[in-house]
Amino acid sequence: MSLAKLDAGHLIALFQSWQQLFAEQREFLIALDGKVGDSDLGITMAKSFAAAAEAVAAEGRDVGLSKLLRTAGATMARTAPSTMGTLTATGFLRASKAVEGLDVLDTAALALFWRAYTDGIAERGKAKVGDKTLLDVLDPLTRALEAAAETGDSVPVALSLAAKAAEEALEATKSMVAQHGKAAAFQEKTVGLQDAGATVGFFLVRRMAEFVESH
Repeated sequence: MSLAKLDAGHLIALFQSWQQLFAEQREFLIALDGKVGDSDLGITMAKSFAAAAEAVAAEGRDVGLSKLLRTAGATMARTAPSTMGTLTATGFLRASKAVEGLDVLDTAALALFWRAYTDGIAERGKAKVGDKTLLDVLDPLTRALEAAAETGDSVPVALSLAAKAAEEALEATKSMVAQHGKAAAFQEKTVGLQDAGATVGFFLVRRMAEFVESH
């Protein structure tokens, strides 16, 4: 059985699922980031999603989607004030504004969610597509959701398409040269490596797709 829409209760459960995911992937992300960064990405993601999951669970489903996302973003900004922590927090804060007044997330609302998330990170991180960052996965997955919304695809189909777009985009980051953060200092050495931030974006949407499929 898969979900047709996500409500506030589902969002709380999704954050718990994201928390488990980043706890499991902590060492992998530390190793990946350590090749051209400062190895703190796995720690940042595990810590920020653990805090966010706890905070949204404490809020409870009755506060609604927008408030839950705002709480998650604010909690992450406080808990993990590193670059990636701040960017991820910004994404959720922007998404909370995009879904203000909505009780459920259907395909069209998910497209709005991820567009706001992506644009927020682009503005905050001052990056553009092609710079070998998280954006190189976020932009294609958002476009896939926007296309799915236009054709009226169900939430599980739309997220499956988005996860596939994200996976292909992540693979494509291997041929790019890093332009931002500590990885930028390594420039040509970053060619051949998948971007660590982009990996986080892929993990987020893939888990969201798996979540709707299994509920």
